[in-house]
Amino acid sequence: MKDAFAAEAAAHGDDEAIRDILRQACRITHMGFAAVARVTEDRWIACQVEDRIEFGLDPGSELEIKTTICNDIRQCGTAIVIDHVAADPEWRTHPVPMLYGFESYASLPIILADGSFYGTLCAIDPAPRVVTAPDTVAALQSLAEEVAAILSRKMGIAIPN
Repeated sequence: MKDAFAAEAAAHGDDEAIRDILRQACRITHMGFAAVARVTEDRWIACQVEDRIEFGLDPGSELEIKTTICNDIRQCGTAIVIDHVAADPEWRTHPVPMLYGFESYASLPIILADGSFYGTLCAIDPAPRVVTAPDTVAALQSLAEEVAAILSRKMGIAIPN
């Protein structure tokens, strides 16, 4: 791992419940990669991953923040879901999907109990997948909220009743 901040992010993700959530995200979306990422203005660090497509990231691995769509989510605070990058006028020429070779993408913000942005629950796949269906987005949102609750507890942030 690069440094103590990356080690801390990996420690946050070292949780069987989070691993199970990532397996659920892959099952729900039919995607081969899912991750919980710590996203700051300067960094994207994998906290935990489920990698069935050999994307090549492990907990503590880092991507250049400027090469992620998760950075956009940090800025806007809303989910971004794409069924088929090549067929989407807004995304088909975007440099990030081209760089990493994915055709489907889903990423939702993880908001801690104190209202702060932690990072994202994201999933990618090299094949198109139907992820924009309302039921799928709702299920992913629920998983992101579960991750937020787990991380909030781990970080000692009180969860409101």
